[in-house]
Amino acid sequence: MVPLAAPTASLQRALEPDPGPEELSVLWPLLVQLGWFLLGLSAVVLIGRLLVQPVLTRAVRRRNRNNPTLQAAVVLYFRLFVVVVGALVGVAVAGYGAFLDDSALVISAVALAVGIAAREVIGSLVSGIALVLDPEFNVGDHIRWSNGEGVVQSIAFRFTRVETNDGELVTIPNTILTAHEIVRPYGRGNLRIVQELGVDYADDLDEALARLTDVARETDGILADPPPSAYVDELGDDAVSIRVRYWVADPTRRDVFAVRSAYAKAAKDRLEAGGITVSPAAEHELTGRIALDDASLRD
Repeated sequence: MVPLAAPTASLQRALEPDPGPEELSVLWPLLVQLGWFLLGLSAVVLIGRLLVQPVLTRAVRRRNRNNPTLQAAVVLYFRLFVVVVGALVGVAVAGYGAFLDDSALVISAVALAVGIAAREVIGSLVSGIALVLDPEFNVGDHIRWSNGEGVVQSIAFRFTRVETNDGELVTIPNTILTAHEIVRPYGRGNLRIVQELGVDYADDLDEALARLTDVARETDGILADPPPSAYVDELGDDAVSIRVRYWVADPTRRDVFAVRSAYAKAAKDRLEAGGITVSPAAEHELTGRIALDDASLRD
């Protein structure tokens, strides 16, 4: 008896029955649920991208024109948020809302674990949102905080970059800026500047005060109202300490340095022209005896 050859793969596929209505009826509910999920996800994503995102982008750009880093971060986080919300809506529309209700405890536990593990990151994000919403904190501001000072270059949700007076770029976590006081010395109205110098005790103090006040009135950048003033501050060991007080309107740090330098130079020239000694050298009278240890010098 001759054995029969095994059927080939093509012959097996030909012998297999085509999927009929019964097989399709089993898959149909799954296809319907998948369609509803994609429909819910797509609807939320489209609404977020086409309607909400342009409004949000314009608002952020209007509030932070000089901060493209923040604008890009807002768009990125918003898109992630829209995708997550769209996925939840899709699951609910597909008929799996009961699954979310049953898993609420598990989801809460996972969220708690993630929150504990990422508490520093979340704290920085919350602090970043607070800085973004603060109308008095902007890119280009000169700020002074507990560990230094400089000009704000960019504001992100987690950190802020500041260029220091030495030209270094410092990345500061937002939690530090929101937990401590921030001083904005420049660009917030009139700034009062106080400069100190010393004159000799033998000089005429009234003449020195009058000359210092006149120089302040004549220096470019110094306001006439409020008027500048000079007064004796302290009687030191070697000189009389004088303070000069004047105001500069809406200055930047560079403006302040320029005005201080111009005033100091003009004040020095004016005082020396009147025979007034600026910052006299310290003099100390020494008394006592000198002992010689070399025997040859005693002979």
